Amino acid sequence: MCDKLKKIKTAIFISGRGSNMNALIEKSRNKMFPASVDLILSNNSKAEGLLLENANNIKSYFFSKNEFEILAQKILLEEKIELICLAGFIQILSKKFIQNWQNRLINIHPSYLPNFKGLNAQKQAILAKATYSGCTVHYVSSKIDGGEIILQKKVYLSDNEDFESLSKKILKEEHILYPKALEITVNKILNNII
Repeated sequence: MCDKLKKIKTAIFISGRGSNMNALIEKSRNKMFPASVDLILSNNSKAEGLLLENANNIKSYFFSKNEFEILAQKILLEEKIELICLAGFIQILSKKFIQNWQNRLINIHPSYLPNFKGLNAQKQAILAKATYSGCTVHYVSSKIDGGEIILQKKVYLSDNEDFESLSKKILKEEHILYPKALEITVNKILNNII
């Protein structure tokens, strides 16, 4: 009988609907995928993703923004979490928290970085009359959307692109890209590359 595949215990931080969270959970159900989703943390008690998560039988907690980092760190250690994925998580984490999770904290951003950092990236792309935007998964650093890039995908804008249509096109690609980037990151951890 072969050994059971070692899975890296992963937490997901959300603030909203949790569609990327769902994409990660779905992929983690594959026996050959090297990560498991063991914990969902939110800084928004009304996050739709918390309702979705209940159906998946994954532990979830809400902490207010003021106490989020202290309580999150405590539960992450208690649950022996090895990696964190930010998925629509709207809160700037402190340098100390980021350092504690260096190379084990990743984020997805709805633009082809380094273009259109920060909030409303899709709107920024439309206002700039960009020919393309996209999505990027990157390590979190103290510079907003400035960490090392893991994977990216370009999305081209049509002539009559608006915020909603561009957001949908990018989100579709995010759901494909994020699980791939998580797998790359986990394999680096398992092989002691990071």
